[in-house]
Amino acid sequence: MTSASRHGAPLDRQGRALANEVEGYLLLCAEQERAQREAEALCARLSWLTSGQAEDLAHHYTELRRELTRQILQATADRAKRLRAEYEDRYAALRRTLLRRYAACACLLFAGSATIGAGASVLVR
Repeated sequence: MTSASRHGAPLDRQGRALANEVEGYLLLCAEQERAQREAEALCARLSWLTSGQAEDLAHHYTELRRELTRQILQATADRAKRLRAEYEDRYAALRRTLLRRYAACACLLFAGSATIGAGASVLVR
């Protein structure tokens, strides 16, 4: 999801959380439907199954797919958290480096200005 609404106004934290929750729910529903279709296709290929066996197989297949999907999504979320922490650490390090360089340049500029000012005052006398 993006952090802006349809009209371009940024969503607040609560709005983003709600949008993420709805998106997750819709993705879960789509995955559940996909798993159900795959289970039905599997049962259709196994024509020797009774209807009870086919329902049982479809149920087990769907449950296994649900668990697999949960594991994959959890691993993805964990990886995203680790990447975010890495990027935040790198960003902070870059900011510190930039600030040190900016301070050094400012000091050099100030020292150069003071030297030029002192030299100019000596030359004027």
